[in-house]
Amino acid sequence: QVQLVESGGGLVQAGGSLRLSCAASGSIFIISAMGWYRQAPGKQRELVATIASGGSTNFAESVKGRFTISRDNAKNTVYLQMNTLKPEDTAVYYCNLKWRGFDFWGKGTLVTVSS
Repeated sequence: QVQLVESGGGLVQAGGSLRLSCAASGSIFIISAMGWYRQAPGKQRELVATIASGGSTNFAESVKGRFTISRDNAKNTVYLQMNTLKPEDTAVYYCNLKWRGFDFWGKGTLVTVSS
């Protein structure tokens, strides 16, 4: 069973930065695609960024140029560096692992950006 634990959320002013981390248990991390999703109050969960096992990345248009995603396979950890944060980035951020058609999710970490 895969477990994902997010950390790094919090309250930040607009224009500030945060780095989220997601630590994964299990041996499949290195061969899995990882991603970050977010869900704002009253809205559906949406993709923020993904990183494949080989390192290729993909970003939502709304975060391109501001967010970066990276992974450390030695630590079974994926990161989301968020810069120039905006109030509309406020959401619960969820870590996702995809492997052989299965989706695993963390419990989420809250990011609040004040204006």
